[in-house]
Amino acid sequence: MSRGSGLVDELRSIVGDDRLRSGAFDTALYSRDSSLLRGDASVAVLPIDADEVRRIVEVCSAHGRPFVARGSGTGLAGGAVPVGDPVVIVLTKMDRLLEVDVEDRIAWVEPGILNLDVSTRLKEHGLHFAPDPSSQSVCSIGGNVASNSGGPHCLAYGVTSAHIVAMEVVLPDGRVTTLGSLDPEPTGYDLRGVFVGSEGTLGVATKVAVRLTRNPPDVRTLLLDFSSVSDGAATVSGIIAAGVVPAALEMMDRPAVEVVEAFVHAGYPTEAAAVLLVEVDGPPEACDAEVEAITAVAHEHGVRSVRLAADDTERELLWKGRKAAFGAVASVAPDYYLHDTVVPRTRLVEVLDQVYEIAERHDVQVINVFHAGDGNLHPILSFDAREDGVLERIHAAGEEIVRASLDAGGVLSGEHGIGIEKRDLMPLMFGPHDLELQDRVRAAFDPHGLANPDKVIPSGSRCGDLAPQHVPDGAWV
Repeated sequence: MSRGSGLVDELRSIVGDDRLRSGAFDTALYSRDSSLLRGDASVAVLPIDADEVRRIVEVCSAHGRPFVARGSGTGLAGGAVPVGDPVVIVLTKMDRLLEVDVEDRIAWVEPGILNLDVSTRLKEHGLHFAPDPSSQSVCSIGGNVASNSGGPHCLAYGVTSAHIVAMEVVLPDGRVTTLGSLDPEPTGYDLRGVFVGSEGTLGVATKVAVRLTRNPPDVRTLLLDFSSVSDGAATVSGIIAAGVVPAALEMMDRPAVEVVEAFVHAGYPTEAAAVLLVEVDGPPEACDAEVEAITAVAHEHGVRSVRLAADDTERELLWKGRKAAFGAVASVAPDYYLHDTVVPRTRLVEVLDQVYEIAERHDVQVINVFHAGDGNLHPILSFDAREDGVLERIHAAGEEIVRASLDAGGVLSGEHGIGIEKRDLMPLMFGPHDLELQDRVRAAFDPHGLANPDKVIPSGSRCGDLAPQHVPDGAWV
């Protein structure tokens, strides 16, 4: 599909020269996300408000041109990678906190506002936005909505969908509507729930009403270390079985601890085979009881030591280590690849053993950092893309890890989404009828297939005359 001077001129009339990007250098910045995939962004526009988004989508619809909404580009599944020569609608300039209702604990925000900025700006009110992806200092609320992001604290507080009340959305034909409602009991179908996690395939969110959570009166953070991964995993199951649901329950293996400690110097025990980072919050008395219960379970499973953060400074340092894990991997090799499958907690050890075996067989290094409480694995395959043949080994290992997870009763993704990366693996989890039904929902919003085409649903599942599916030439770096 050609760029089309008429299309570009119409887009320029909306955003001006200073917020339109069509040069090769500029558009290359918008041709990929944080996955290994890259596409071709021939033109990108940076709207500053909902009306500009509406007008941009109307132009795309009139020209039959696909479009893809993009936030900070931190996605890990290729969800924002432009496929099919779309217009890239970059929402980073729409970053305002529009309205706060402290009493009802609701805030209206624009999609480009950063996740952590919401909580930082509401700290004076004793409120925060609970979903906390590891990239929360740079990822946007719009991106969180698109992929239904989670984070360490989703164990107790739930993923993004539990914290989105309503959204103003520009549909693929340019119409503007509101999905969801501030009413305690909204009527009709839950179209808000349909949109959250749809990865930009149903339209563009331009305003989001987020549910706010009160800051807990007390927080306790523990670091437990073990001489074996199986002891750590058994402790995870034991904590939940004891009736304790921590705010967060994270696990790292020895390779992860080693690279994180060298990078952050958080005081992690590098000789441990595995560590658990456990956090509880609530009234002080409840926190005391849960710390005691967690410690008892850990000792039943051979914990080497239990460290309780002495103050907020130590607590923040421990969390800095966990959330800097992906960045720390760069000290091992310049590139990494990961999936985010979810497996039953009772089968964590079994699947982790398979992950180690798969990585060894394909001669790739694996570093395991994951949300242990809900079984959301994040095996990081570390490599140097300049090495001949390494990408083939990396992708073969990645697919085997996905298959092992699904064979154990797991699912494809816990929070990163499907995008392009896992699109063709969808039939491993869904039958033809399931996939067609999903595509029918998509077609109800977008009958012409203009919104983020060729994502999520694999070829052969389509129910309408949508654009042919493909991955751009040279898509894998």
